[in-house]
Amino acid sequence: MAIALAMLAGSLSAQTRRKVIIDEDAAGPGGTNMQAILVMIQSPDVEVLGITVASGDQWRDEELAHTLRLLELIGRTDIPVLSGAAFPLVRTRAETKLWEQRYGKLEYEGAWDDRWYHEPFVIPPLPEGPPTAKPSEEGAVNFLVRMVHKYPNEVTIYEGAPMTNVALAISVDPKFAALARELVFMGGSLNPSSEYTEFAENPRHEFNFWFDPEAAEIVLRAPWKKMVCTPTDVSLKARLSPELVKRIAESKSPAAQYVQRYYQRGFGVDVMWDELAAAAWIDPSLITKTESRYMGVDLDKGAGYGNTLTTSKENAPKLVGQPIEIQLDVDAKRFYDMFANLMEARTPAAP
Repeated sequence: MAIALAMLAGSLSAQTRRKVIIDEDAAGPGGTNMQAILVMIQSPDVEVLGITVASGDQWRDEELAHTLRLLELIGRTDIPVLSGAAFPLVRTRAETKLWEQRYGKLEYEGAWDDRWYHEPFVIPPLPEGPPTAKPSEEGAVNFLVRMVHKYPNEVTIYEGAPMTNVALAISVDPKFAALARELVFMGGSLNPSSEYTEFAENPRHEFNFWFDPEAAEIVLRAPWKKMVCTPTDVSLKARLSPELVKRIAESKSPAAQYVQRYYQRGFGVDVMWDELAAAAWIDPSLITKTESRYMGVDLDKGAGYGNTLTTSKENAPKLVGQPIEIQLDVDAKRFYDMFANLMEARTPAAP
């Protein structure tokens, strides 16, 4: 009888977990992309259906390797990892270098950045070791479409990457956005208060939109039931400090030891860009201020190419997507406590 009740409780728990697909430019080891994946997996309230990967902070194939290795280290190789877009829809590195000659050097260019550039399909030695697991044979776009049809109105699309994969899913299946439960994304920039030159010189510049502007515009105009945006404005208020890492490192959980070992510091890498978006989806009460705006991307090939565009409901043009809930402030202490507690906990078993 006790065994039957335990099995029933486990079954009910699995049924009530919130389903999510994580779409990430999964740079690693450590850093905001990997730690956002950990936030989702470590939560007992979340069922990660899969992780779809696209180029962004690093090249896709390198990111796939980091993701597979992370899952090995925490014992969750049951989660499928799916290969997505290797390149943006339109923008190219060569075009960007010409743009910079005219409008000035960019502070950060992700996989294209001269400071660590390598060819697209090269996988350099991984500090955490190479994975033995392989990506799923199914492609990211097919998986995204298949899951929203399998679980209509149940699947949240968590977007921590340039939006190439999701834009392709929308293009393949016009019903894709409407069949999803919601879109939650880290991206866009309004007017952040920051010491970084990148935002001081152009507050509307944000990497995820900039890397693939056409994809972002497709996604933002799609008929989602709900869209929630974590922009740079609120992301910059959340930092992974050495003190927080020290607290997390006291736990022997695989997730905690991964964070402790591969914690990154330097330009922008201690900002908890994607972790905050993931945590605020799990617990929206972490966010203390929001506003609703329409959002788009500058597609003109001038100085503002890829910049965030926003407008109020009153001033919105006729050709515009859905209004977006934009997060503007966070209860940082509660967020840090939540992040630490998740990393310190035992990794939940597969549903």
